Amino acid sequence: MESHTAQRGALEPFHEMPAPASDVSPESSETSHTRLTPQSDSEDSDLDMDELGKSFKLQRVAKDRGKVWDAEEEEDYDEDDKGNEDEGEYRTDGRRRRASVSTVQSYQLYTPDEERAVVRKFDRKLVLFVALLYMLSFLDRSNIGNAKIAGLDVDLDLDSNKYEWVLTAFYIAYISFEWMSILWKLIPAHIYVTAIVLSWGIIASLQSIATSFANLLVLRFLLGIGEAGFTGIPFYLSFFFKREELALRTGYFISAAPLATSFASTLAWAIIALGKRCPIASWRLLFLLEGFPSVLVAVIAWHIIPDSPSTAHYLTQREKKVARLRLRKEKLASSHSGTSNRCGLNVKEMLNTLTSPQTYLTALMFFFTNMAFSSMPVFLPSIIHSMGHTPLTSQALSAPPYLLSFLVVILTAYASDRLRTRSTFIIAHALLSACGYAFVALAGHRGWGIWWRYAGIYPACVGFFSVITIIITWSINNQENESRQGAGFAVLQIVGQCGPLVGTRLYPEADGPLYVRGMSVCAGSMVIVAFLALGLRFYLGWKNRAVAEGQEVVYGKIGDEGHLNTKSRVHFRYML
Repeated sequence: MESHTAQRGALEPFHEMPAPASDVSPESSETSHTRLTPQSDSEDSDLDMDELGKSFKLQRVAKDRGKVWDAEEEEDYDEDDKGNEDEGEYRTDGRRRRASVSTVQSYQLYTPDEERAVVRKFDRKLVLFVALLYMLSFLDRSNIGNAKIAGLDVDLDLDSNKYEWVLTAFYIAYISFEWMSILWKLIPAHIYVTAIVLSWGIIASLQSIATSFANLLVLRFLLGIGEAGFTGIPFYLSFFFKREELALRTGYFISAAPLATSFASTLAWAIIALGKRCPIASWRLLFLLEGFPSVLVAVIAWHIIPDSPSTAHYLTQREKKVARLRLRKEKLASSHSGTSNRCGLNVKEMLNTLTSPQTYLTALMFFFTNMAFSSMPVFLPSIIHSMGHTPLTSQALSAPPYLLSFLVVILTAYASDRLRTRSTFIIAHALLSACGYAFVALAGHRGWGIWWRYAGIYPACVGFFSVITIIITWSINNQENESRQGAGFAVLQIVGQCGPLVGTRLYPEADGPLYVRGMSVCAGSMVIVAFLALGLRFYLGWKNRAVAEGQEVVYGKIGDEGHLNTKSRVHFRYML
């Protein structure tokens, strides 16, 4: 019987073909069939990830009834079969010679329908929940802009310089504690998430009782520590989704930011209206009502957040196996790049990440995007208010640009995953955002009407929110293993979050009501992002060509005798 190769990843159902009678005796007929898809409730042996390959094959039976032959050529030899080394030998030409029939029959496969069911469950149960958490996080950090025009600056005697320091204190802590992204691999996720959500919920609520500039400054610094640890969510999602699925899930997560901002503007409008009829100042009521829900959700997070695909309580036993099997390529590639410690991190790989040009190119893109990303939400109500609108109208008009951004971010992430490209969308949206900022600056400089300036806010917001989503995904996609992903993500955040230190100082009151300088600087920063993305695309394309031409080996497997097995090299292809 000729060798049949099943579809890589997940297998479509097909009929088994019995071996010719001349090859197999009746008593060994059972070994002539390979069951490819077990029953959904199968409790067969739960193999380790490194025992399973990305391609599963029916193999012809040799004269020795206890052995089978794999006659694949070098280019088809799959390193993912490494778990079977101890049951067979490798010939000098690199082909696997023998593996027991029981090993072939023990492969646990899954159908596309099973895989889709698992992904849908993770989308509904996990992605939407962490998006809710991020929405609360962004709400608690950015509502200070709404509080300012609700009387915060008057009651606490905050001039422009003091207000900028209140904003800067948050980002100083945020940057200083970005290394906490690595903790996603060291602390069980349900414990880690519960602790950080509870911390920022309590601190955000305590802002309502601040009585001075110093009180508020300290609370904003502590709030930055709590929220810094949560930025690693895209890294955490990579434990559950494939490379080509990650942009859309990161898009769901990041889109919670514009949704939160639009929701915050509407909620702030209602709270300020309510505050005029209450003995509590409107800005105090705003901090309390928007901060306390995080405390309640933290309790829920303990029960919902899984530590890994195998611990998701909403999956059946079979679905947990499928959830692990579908990620075997990513897990095996990670295992080939070096020996990790028992915590799952490899210090050498993490240090190597610090010497990679792509790490810093991505981080610089994140830095310049964050200059715009961080400044707009905290200053937009003031900018619209300076156009001549009342505080209540300013809160209401702040919502539509973010609502549109929410929709576009999801569409952009979906298209990026389907087309499997990142740089194209970063360049397009960075230039879109730059045009929006430039239009607002030009309208202010030329003295055009306020509605022209307001219209320019839409492309500016749509652009930078989409760029943030794809940059984060691109950074994770182009690191070979989890150790590199953790280190690369930490560098991305540490360098990138320095952008808000500049962004929060781009709109001093002295530049109002037009803020031409701030808008111009943000436009220039988004143009720089487009050029950096183009440069990184060329660099990664060059690396891919070098690997394809055999000039570079990204990583390989060290054999039992301590030498590199040239037939089992695994080449990592960078996503452009």
